[in-house]
Amino acid sequence: MKKRNGLALSLFLAAGTLLAGCGGGNNDEGAGSEGGKEAADEQFTVAMVTDVGGVDDKSFNQSAWEGLQAFGEENGLEKGTDGYDYSQSQSDADYVTNLNTLARKNFDLIYGIGYLLQPAVEEIAEQQKDTHFAIVDSVVEKPNVASITFKEHQGSYLVGVVAGLTTKTNKVGFVGGVEGDLIKKFEVGFVEGVKAVNPDATVDVQYAGAFDAADKGKAIASSMYGSGTDIIYHAAGGTGNGVFSEAIDLKVQDPDRELWVIGVDKDQHEEGNGKTKDGEEFNITLTSMVKRVDVAVQDLSEKAKAGEFPGGEVIEYGIEEEAIGISPSDEHLSEEVKAKVKEYEEKIVNGEIEVPTK
Repeated sequence: MKKRNGLALSLFLAAGTLLAGCGGGNNDEGAGSEGGKEAADEQFTVAMVTDVGGVDDKSFNQSAWEGLQAFGEENGLEKGTDGYDYSQSQSDADYVTNLNTLARKNFDLIYGIGYLLQPAVEEIAEQQKDTHFAIVDSVVEKPNVASITFKEHQGSYLVGVVAGLTTKTNKVGFVGGVEGDLIKKFEVGFVEGVKAVNPDATVDVQYAGAFDAADKGKAIASSMYGSGTDIIYHAAGGTGNGVFSEAIDLKVQDPDRELWVIGVDKDQHEEGNGKTKDGEEFNITLTSMVKRVDVAVQDLSEKAKAGEFPGGEVIEYGIEEEAIGISPSDEHLSEEVKAKVKEYEEKIVNGEIEVPTK
C-alpha cells in the first residue's frame, strides 16, 4: 500500500466546489478509477458510521461528524440520504450492518470512525467494491478504501510537557479506553513528554477496557486523585467523560484543591466547567490534545468529491499538517509552559525529537 502525508490543510478546500464528483455506489468504472459518475447528474453524498462512543461522545466521533457537517454546509448539502448522514452504533455487532446499510443507500463515500471498525470496513469494502470507504485510525489495504491516520504521539508528548511542568505533586495519570497499538501511542507520547521536562514525576497508567463506560472512567479517576495525582490525561472517548465528572465533583467538595483533566481529540474546555456550592464557576480542563478528525474528514471528502479519492493510500496527519497539537484554550497555562510547548513542538517538526509510538 502506498503511504503519503496529508497535504497542507490550508489548501484542502480549494478545489472541492469546482470539480466533478467521485465514483460511488453506482460507479461502473470501479472504485479505484478516476472516472466515476457525472457530478452534473447526481449530487455527491457522504456518510459515516460511529463506533460505540456515539456521535455525541465529545471526542473523535463528534469531531468527525462536525467535519461532515462542515463539508455539507460548504457544499450546500442537507442531512439525509441525498446529502450527508451518520449511523450510530450501539454495539460492535452494529458495525457491519450499518456500513452495509449505507452502502446500499448508494452513498458515494462512507467513513468508519475508529479502529474498532477496521474488520467491518474490510468485510463490507470487499463486498461493495463499487463504493468508496474511509477508515479513521486504522489501515485497510483495499483499492476502494482510504486510510486516515494521525500522529497522536506528537500531540500527547506536548500535553505531557504541560503536565510535567504543571503538576504540584509530581503524580500524573493516564486513562486509556481499550488497550492496543493506537491508544498506546497516546500513552507513550504522554509519558515521554512528562519525563522530558520532569524526570521526578511518576505516571499512573490505567485502562478502562471500553470507550463508552463513563462509570469506569470516574472510578479510575477517583482512585488516581485519591492517591495524590493532580493531573489526568484521558484517551478514552466517552469513558473520559467520567474523568471530568469525578474531577468536577472533587472540586465542588474542595474548591481550593488544584486538580486537572487534560482532554483529547477536540478542545474539551467546556467539559471542565463546574460550579461550587456557592455558585462560583470554575474550570478543570488544563488543556486538550487536539486531533483534528473533523479537518481530515472534510479534507478527504473534498478530495473524493473532486474525483481524487485516494483509494489504497494511507494519509497521515500530524503537527506539520496542523491536524495535531494542543487546544487554543490556554487560560490555565503559564507563559513559561506555553513557551516550552512551542519549543518542543519545533523540535518535533525539525526532527530533533522523534517521539516513540511504543
